[in-house]
Amino acid sequence: MKLKKNRKYNYKPRYYKGDGSPYELKHKFDDFRKTVNPPKGIKGKWNAALDEYQNQRDERVNKRVFIIAAILIFLFLAVIGFDLSIFFPNS
Repeated sequence: MKLKKNRKYNYKPRYYKGDGSPYELKHKFDDFRKTVNPPKGIKGKWNAALDEYQNQRDERVNKRVFIIAAILIFLFLAVIGFDLSIFFPNS
């Protein structure tokens, strides 16, 4: 009994004049990121992401992150029933 060999199908589009394969899935920002290229494991990716964040700081992003964190903490305290009246002045 001989098993069938799988056939390889190499399709090349007729009118494609670009470089590389037109079917390659690649994000448009991959060339600008350090964390995408080589697989380094979880620790290596984490360190590369922290390094990239420290080298390219954006103050608007920092403000946005702090605002979102404050809103989420406020919502969490409201959901668990924490007395939120301590944050507001007594009238």
